[in-house]
Amino acid sequence: MQRLVPLVHRTPLLTSQTTNNLLGKHVYFKMENQQKTGAFKFRGATFKLMQLTKAQLKKGVITASAGNHAQGVAYAAAKLGAKATIFMGEKTPLAKVNATRNYGAQVVLTGETFQEAYEASVEHQMKTGAEYIHPFDDYDVMAGQGTIAMEMLRQEDRIDTILVPVGGGGLISGIAVAAKYVNRNLRIIGVQASGAAAMHSSYHTGRSQNLKSVDTIAEGIAVKKPGKRTLPLIKEYVDEMVTVSDEEIASSIVYMLERNKTLMEGAGAAALAALFAHNKQIKSRHCGVIVSGGNMDIGTMPQIQQLADRLHHPILVNS
Repeated sequence: MQRLVPLVHRTPLLTSQTTNNLLGKHVYFKMENQQKTGAFKFRGATFKLMQLTKAQLKKGVITASAGNHAQGVAYAAAKLGAKATIFMGEKTPLAKVNATRNYGAQVVLTGETFQEAYEASVEHQMKTGAEYIHPFDDYDVMAGQGTIAMEMLRQEDRIDTILVPVGGGGLISGIAVAAKYVNRNLRIIGVQASGAAAMHSSYHTGRSQNLKSVDTIAEGIAVKKPGKRTLPLIKEYVDEMVTVSDEEIASSIVYMLERNKTLMEGAGAAALAALFAHNKQIKSRHCGVIVSGGNMDIGTMPQIQQLADRLHHPILVNS
């Protein structure tokens, strides 16, 4: 893990007295929206690429991504001298597409969803022999994401609960394993968008559940099926899984903009949305919230505001 230290930012752990007062607990925001490339994904991508041999790096790397993993892989590949090819869904926000290209990667836009882009990338990988860097279902990628928990607990050792956004499960798997290694009594709560709740359903039914479609403003966690490697880890190490609506996510984005002058993307706002929505059920005195990314298409702000206006949340309305 120490090898990552010179390459990744040690992101701030922020507090807000307003938020603490609203919720009646100490809240600590782990600001991975201030990580290089604007999201936590740079950690896992870098750690994975650091495990590759020179021969593997020479063949190049390939992946599929909703956006943040793309930028993480592209930047990590540029740092380590490998050619990166990234497959992204056609609806990926333009800001994420352009940022990925700016890091030097070749971008292929294909399919309506992450799943379609992923299948196209696997097909391409079989033709080229490039090394595949999975966005979440890879133990090295998970290990890289787990460094977030190690940092958080060094920054604030009183944290007793961590809320984590969940798509395919790579972030929460890494965080849960690392956090429980430090303190097995720490509670880990996963959060999914209700319109993309494959992992939530799988966790509560005990069987892997695949969705035919996903619909959420949190495109970074809009994943149709759980990872084969992440699901068993989540079952073992995660204490609870909850969902939040798009309105709750949008309200949290607006709240953080107005109160803390901080931009979160949909996926990055999911954990805070869960804290607002499920506050009474979350028995915590010192609660960590993973702000996983801030790469939002600013053109979607009117939609975000409309969604937020539809929510009459008792905590947020009174704030």
